Amino acid sequence: MNIGKAAQASGVSAKMIRYYESRGLIRPAERTAAGYRAYSESDIHTLRFIRRARDLGFSADDIADLLALWQDRDRASADVRQIAANHIATLDSKIDQLQAMRATLARLVAHCHGDTRPDCPILADLAPAQPEA
Repeated sequence: MNIGKAAQASGVSAKMIRYYESRGLIRPAERTAAGYRAYSESDIHTLRFIRRARDLGFSADDIADLLALWQDRDRASADVRQIAANHIATLDSKIDQLQAMRATLARLVAHCHGDTRPDCPILADLAPAQPEA
């Protein structure tokens, strides 16, 4: 199938399919006599795997590792588990950072009068400190 149909079947945009191909996440597509990319059902299956991994927030490097393990029937599930556990730790760190940002913004919003006065603790917090003369 052509790239448009592959995109529709896999839920991955044509642009991302080309990107995944350039990164080596999928094998280079066969080409028709006219030079168009042609994808197989196996390629679609791989693209769906990649899309699901991206939906879970895995990096392209992690996806490459997961794909290699997925395609290796002699893999150890411990290797897959380690990649997923490392990703959980990364997600936990991002969640902590987002919660800290939210708490700071909530505090600033709570202290902002939100009226016609120009005084604004949000802007004051965002502004760099003035160097002392």
